[in-house]
Amino acid sequence: MAKINPKKVPMPEQDPKVRSKNFNEVALGLTPELALEEAKRCLQCPNPTCIEGCPVEINIPAFIQKIVDGDIRGAIDIIKETNSLPAICGRVCPQETQCEAKCILGKKFEPVAIGRLERYVADYERETLGVNMPSIAALNGKKVAIVGAGPAGLTCAGDLRKMGYDITIFEALHDTGGVLRYGIPEFRLPNTIIDAEVGYVKKLGVEMKVDIVVGQTLTLDELFDMGYQAIFLGTGAGLPRFMNIPGENLNGIYSANEFLTRNNLMRAYLFPEYDTPLWVGKRVAVIGAGNVTMDSARTALRNGAEEVHIVYRRSRKEMPARIEEVHHAEEEGIIFDLLTNPIRYIGDENGWVKQIELIKMELGEPDNSGRRRPVPIEGSNYIVDFDTVIVAIGTSPNPLIMQGAGLETTRWGTVVIDKETGMTSRPGVFAGGDVVTGSATVIEAMGAAKIAARGIDKYLNSK
Repeated sequence: MAKINPKKVPMPEQDPKVRSKNFNEVALGLTPELALEEAKRCLQCPNPTCIEGCPVEINIPAFIQKIVDGDIRGAIDIIKETNSLPAICGRVCPQETQCEAKCILGKKFEPVAIGRLERYVADYERETLGVNMPSIAALNGKKVAIVGAGPAGLTCAGDLRKMGYDITIFEALHDTGGVLRYGIPEFRLPNTIIDAEVGYVKKLGVEMKVDIVVGQTLTLDELFDMGYQAIFLGTGAGLPRFMNIPGENLNGIYSANEFLTRNNLMRAYLFPEYDTPLWVGKRVAVIGAGNVTMDSARTALRNGAEEVHIVYRRSRKEMPARIEEVHHAEEEGIIFDLLTNPIRYIGDENGWVKQIELIKMELGEPDNSGRRRPVPIEGSNYIVDFDTVIVAIGTSPNPLIMQGAGLETTRWGTVVIDKETGMTSRPGVFAGGDVVTGSATVIEAMGAAKIAARGIDKYLNSK
């Protein structure tokens, strides 16, 4: 047996000094030679635990072996048996905590770069081979409405259409993709990739209707009256959270949702070519430490900020963002103010933020999340000049969908479901993704949508 390289094959990337001034994709993808080299690191374990770590159940060793065999068509066919969005997953999934965390090779060396190989296969199909369509069952006469064209909605729609259901997606925004498009900047996930993956779901035979706010334009009752026999809610978590500290209503303070939506969906970084402005000052503070925080900080830098700080109340060890995103932010010159928390925002005479009063923190005992609870250090307050603040501390589901829907919800506003089937408290209404869990990952939303698709199929076949 050939000697195994202990480290992953490095992914070619844009130079940090160049990329911090553009919105082109940072990671450039593996070449065929690099992909083959990385694929050969896979041990082809007889009991592949990596599959257990994949929420969408891809047969990982099988698709990697196809790369080694030179059969890229075979590799993408295996992936698409269970995943309709591989080019997206290969770019934005936190593989280090999922499939790669379970990789046997990772017990001794760096795990196989499963995500990079998935991206390579998906990109190769799109750019070189042309997209093949899977077998699709004939229409069975049953209609299902999908609410939300994000990763959960697209996944549920694709799975159900392949089973023979007549599927329509209803999307509130003017374009499809949900959080993929409005929440993730193009330097991580280009819109061309989203367009291609959404196009694949459309080619399966899924109808998509935009600019329809279910809960306002249409109610769940009206969808049932229109002949839909089941409904899947994949509406995400679009309601931003704030800290409720003094000065939070000053101009120049954004929620990460607004900031990223203006930039990504409304293309504000191309103003005035696109007519949505996005004001970014010279010194920017981003509050939080998740992937959305990193996206916001790096987006502010690309929009002309001279200095960007990430302000986080815990230490580096507790940061929830992907290691790769933190690394890219640091390479681009983002400054990390750890064990620090804002306690008030100070405005100028015109109502614009000009300073933040911060306090130093220390870590106490672990809280419910398992992370050590941050405790303020008395008397450690200090004031720093900032003219833009982006609050990225999480989101909740938009309550519009819940109005008059008859759904049981938690005190956080998330929808209660049966975890085995995805069914809500209302028969025929299913849900999955961030509307159930609150802010989580793209791949977790997709995994939940697959469970719901099976639940819908079982429910409609038992009626």
